[in-house]
Amino acid sequence: MNLKELIKLAADGENERVEFKATTGQRTQAAKTVCAMLNGLGGFVLFGVADKGKLIGQQVTAKTLEDITTELRRIEPPAFPDIETVSLKKEASVIVLQIAGGGGPYTYDGRPYLRHGPTTIVMPRGEYERRLMERLHATRRRGNEPVTDGVSMKDLDAEEIQITPDNAVRLGRLEAINRRDAVSILRGLELIRGGKLLNAAVALYGESDQLKTLYPQLGIRLARFRGKDRLADFADNRQYWGHAFTLLRRAESFLLDHVPIAGRVVPGKMVREDQPWYPPRATREALANALCHRDYIIHCSRRRGGRGRGHV
Repeated sequence: MNLKELIKLAADGENERVEFKATTGQRTQAAKTVCAMLNGLGGFVLFGVADKGKLIGQQVTAKTLEDITTELRRIEPPAFPDIETVSLKKEASVIVLQIAGGGGPYTYDGRPYLRHGPTTIVMPRGEYERRLMERLHATRRRGNEPVTDGVSMKDLDAEEIQITPDNAVRLGRLEAINRRDAVSILRGLELIRGGKLLNAAVALYGESDQLKTLYPQLGIRLARFRGKDRLADFADNRQYWGHAFTLLRRAESFLLDHVPIAGRVVPGKMVREDQPWYPPRATREALANALCHRDYIIHCSRRRGGRGRGHV
């Protein structure tokens, strides 16, 4: 998040998906709000923002961020919101926690919470038990549920939708189709049910900017570490958001940029043969499996080794 985006977010005031905290001294209440947003539609908790959206900032050190992380560890099941700092003037910064809703139910210190407008409240016991039973004995999957209100065909990548059946036919996995409009293709792929798009359609083809806040889990974090210790500094660190096909291409490109590529001259050939350290077909299969089999209802952005946002 940049300063311009932060100013706009703060100007809109507190609501069900936005909470202001003047300092990290309020991190206990903030963690309850994080828990509530995890149990709802997600949102943002901003440290360094006073009432009415005034950006005051605070000094941010490694200890400051560690204290926030420690507080968030009291949430069960474990959740890992994005934590960013946005610099203001005079060495002050705003800490931004971005929370993706869904999954759970989550508790903080053993108690579940909900957002009611701009207020965080304890979740009623009956509601918590109902959600818990749904999690333990789920018959539905998020991908098979209708999209959020306001999401439509215009939010999808029309070009990618057309490419899918072409590739499937070429590989012998689909017979040639007659109707080539996007709606017909999605119906054939069972991504439209009862006239409504399913969340799986967004995971596969979503590309509009409005989807970034509604589906933050459709992202990937790509990192190269210095050495073998993942707690060490990054040699390179990138994050991308997009549908599954875009993320696959991004991940493949990142991997090729960071692995050795051997070259050899073959007698009788004018062009040198280059061979990456890892076979591209094998790495593509591994990346595709990671994207296909991760749990899209679990929002674990920036979790090291997590299952929500993809990691490489």
